[in-house]
Amino acid sequence: MIIRTVSKNPRTTRGDLVNDLQRAGTKVTKATISNTLHRQGLKSCSARRVPLLKPVHVQACLKFAREHLDDPEEDWENVIWSDETKIELFGKNSTCRVWRRKNAELHPKNTTPTVKHGGGNVMLWGCFSTKGPGRLIRVKERMNGAMYREILSENLLPSARALKRET
Repeated sequence: MIIRTVSKNPRTTRGDLVNDLQRAGTKVTKATISNTLHRQGLKSCSARRVPLLKPVHVQACLKFAREHLDDPEEDWENVIWSDETKIELFGKNSTCRVWRRKNAELHPKNTTPTVKHGGGNVMLWGCFSTKGPGRLIRVKERMNGAMYREILSENLLPSARALKRET
């Protein structure tokens, strides 16, 4: 019952499991729960924070990965990667614990979705290639499509030139 419950809901706490078993007529301690889960290769970890993706984004990522699966390694030397990130400055950045196996940190049950807006944070855009990092800039307003295109037009090409990767 313990493994089945945790498999269905990795956010189940040891206290929840103790209570569930007690209602079923079995008295166990939290230590017994931990030992049982550890013997099955599970450990308590912080849920990995990942961007909240819509199904269309997931499909686009999978399509890209499949199309480039067999590309030679040298092709990736001509790529500049860029992204933006939000760094929380204030507020509650609570962590959620999950029971998971090794190398399962990115399974959807073991992650906490995040969004890139809200107060008390700094938004940054940056890029890098095999030659090193490019520009890193602070985004002072709320990001939208027009602003993202402006950031790319003002920073991506200069970064490419600086990295001697002009496209």
